[in-house]
Amino acid sequence: MSILTKRNIPISLPVTGEEEWQATREPLVNGWLTSGPKVREFEELFAKRHQVKHALAVTSATTALHLALVALEVGPSDEVIVPAFTWVSTANVVLYCGAKLVFADVDPATFNMDPEDLKKRITPKTKAIIPVHLFGLCANMDAIKAIAGKIPLVEDGACAAGAAYKGTPAGTLGTIGCFSFHPRKSVTTGEGGMVTTNDDHLADVMSMLRNHGASISEEQRHHGPRPYILPDFNMLGYNYRMTDLQGAVGVVQIKKLDTFIDEREKWAAWYTEQLKGITWLRTPQFGSEYKHGWQSFVTFVDESKAPCSRNEIMEKLQKQGISTRPGTHAVHMLSYYAQKYNIQPGDYPGAQAANDLSMAIPLHNRMVAEDYQYVVDVLKSL
Repeated sequence: MSILTKRNIPISLPVTGEEEWQATREPLVNGWLTSGPKVREFEELFAKRHQVKHALAVTSATTALHLALVALEVGPSDEVIVPAFTWVSTANVVLYCGAKLVFADVDPATFNMDPEDLKKRITPKTKAIIPVHLFGLCANMDAIKAIAGKIPLVEDGACAAGAAYKGTPAGTLGTIGCFSFHPRKSVTTGEGGMVTTNDDHLADVMSMLRNHGASISEEQRHHGPRPYILPDFNMLGYNYRMTDLQGAVGVVQIKKLDTFIDEREKWAAWYTEQLKGITWLRTPQFGSEYKHGWQSFVTFVDESKAPCSRNEIMEKLQKQGISTRPGTHAVHMLSYYAQKYNIQPGDYPGAQAANDLSMAIPLHNRMVAEDYQYVVDVLKSL
């Protein structure tokens, strides 16, 4: 296809339609709009797919992460380690708990937490570590677990629904897993999230925390709710409940997850093959032990070989109708964190390189073969 035949290709588009629309009819008609039977069905399907005992639907991955840290009793005297290259919410939730945020550098080859740098950041005050499965690629969990020892690991799997490491699904690789259903993710409920764990106690605590801290009696647990028994509130909780409208959409979407990932995986492999001749563009690299979730296809621009800077390349692609984005951001370089912690950009060179040189190109389930070919043709023309 000639690159003169201009197309308009967004960086991402959710796949929703008649089936999702029809799914919302039931809660709209029966009047159960807050968290109810559709949310429970979504949780059960998500737990089964990810081979985890408990899955609790919440309002976002951010609130999932917050619940995880609160359930682990993270507080002002504690430290929590997060990768320096991630979406800002990974860092924000640590401050929500009043704890001290500690950054670890990332490996610019994978964009995930560098285990060797993590090793240097652990202190007696480290209460939790949040490895991020960035863009759908699981972190090196064996190495991280070996370094962490008994320190709880909270997986930020916002991008990693359906991903796996050595055959084990994301969300079961640590103490608690957290997922996002934002429209840029493989499956969506508009907004929304899920928190997973195999720990019964943590599941009970997080279930109460997401519902204002409301607990239920043993009678209610075994015999169902009684209209004359109000719940007790024995902890400070939050309103982090998912609605049944979202749950209904989630039930439809989770059944499509593997189909969506398989299609993305096919085109990711095609991209990798087609782009290997561009010496200045590095495509995602990972071993056979990883099952990528392919939330995004994030490349790395080698500006020493490229015809122009990463930003200029992105501008050229935009003019040709191809949307791109930096992978995400180096949180320590954002104004709030740079000022609060007095961190210098050079303190985390892997994260800075990822911040300055990563480039996501379009990969989603509403693209067709001609779209992918067009992206490759334009990149080669540079």
